[in-house]
Amino acid sequence: MWQRLKTAIPGLALILTTLVPCLPANAQAPTLQEQLTAQYKLAKMGSDTGGYSVVEAGTLLAIQKGGILAVPYSDKTVLTTRYEGGAVHGPNSALVEGRKRLLGHFSQTQSQGQTTHLFAKDDKVYPTKIDVSMEKDTVTMGIVACDTCNKTDPPTYNKAQVVFQFPKGSLAKAGAGAVEDTIGQLLAISEDSQQGQGDQQGGGQDQGQGQGQQAQQQPQAEPQSIEKGMTPDQVEAAMGKPEKKVTLGSKQIYYYKDMKVIFLNGKVSDVQ
Repeated sequence: MWQRLKTAIPGLALILTTLVPCLPANAQAPTLQEQLTAQYKLAKMGSDTGGYSVVEAGTLLAIQKGGILAVPYSDKTVLTTRYEGGAVHGPNSALVEGRKRLLGHFSQTQSQGQTTHLFAKDDKVYPTKIDVSMEKDTVTMGIVACDTCNKTDPPTYNKAQVVFQFPKGSLAKAGAGAVEDTIGQLLAISEDSQQGQGDQQGGGQDQGQGQGQQAQQQPQAEPQSIEKGMTPDQVEAAMGKPEKKVTLGSKQIYYYKDMKVIFLNGKVSDVQ
C-alpha cells in the first residue's frame, strides 16, 4: 500500500501545480486612481450653438475654503490652484495674465466680458477629471461650476484645476480614505446632491430641487448592523442599495453615504 501511495503522490502534485495558478487569489487590489474614480463620479460636458453645458452631472462638491481661481469653460486657459499642508495657494496673477496673452485669448476674453472668477466658500462644483501621480505625490482634480446650484446667470461654467500635494513618499502608502479626507478639506461631497441635476438639458433645476426636498422629507430608516461574513444580498437587505458598486476580480466595494463595505469572494471582509 505504501508503494502505491508513493507512486500516486507525484501525479497529485502535478495536478495541484496546474490548478493553483487558476485560482482567483491572484486578483490585484484596486489602485488609488480606481478607488478615487469610484468615489467621485466625473461630470460630462457638451457644447452646441448655445455654448457649453453639463450634459451629465457628477458628484456634487462644496468648496470649503476660498482661493480657487477659475475661468469660463470656453477659455482654453487652465488655472492651477495648489492645496498643501491645509493651505490654498492660488495661481500667480502675473502668470495668469501672461498665459492669456501667450495663448491669444486676452483680447477675446475682454471683448466677451469674461473674467477670472474666484470661487467662494460653499460654491458648488463637479469633478471633471482625477489624475494620481505617485512620483510627484499629487492628486489632480479638474472642477467645473454647477451654475444652477450657485444661481449664476448667465451661466459660465467656470473651471479650475486643483493639485493636492502630499508629503514626499507618503501617497504610495496612504489609503484611499486618508486621501479622500484631505480632498474633503477643500472639496467636500455636498449633501445637496440632487440640486446639480438642474444643469442637465436645461429647465431641470426645479425638478432637481423638488427631488432633493422630497428626499429630505422622507424619514431615514434606523441603521442596521453589518457583520463580517455577510453576503452582498444580506448587506443590501440591511442597508439598502449602495450609491456605487465597484467590482475588481474577487474584491467588491459597496459605497454608502458614510461608509464603504468591502467584500472578498462574496463575503464581508472589512467596513470603513
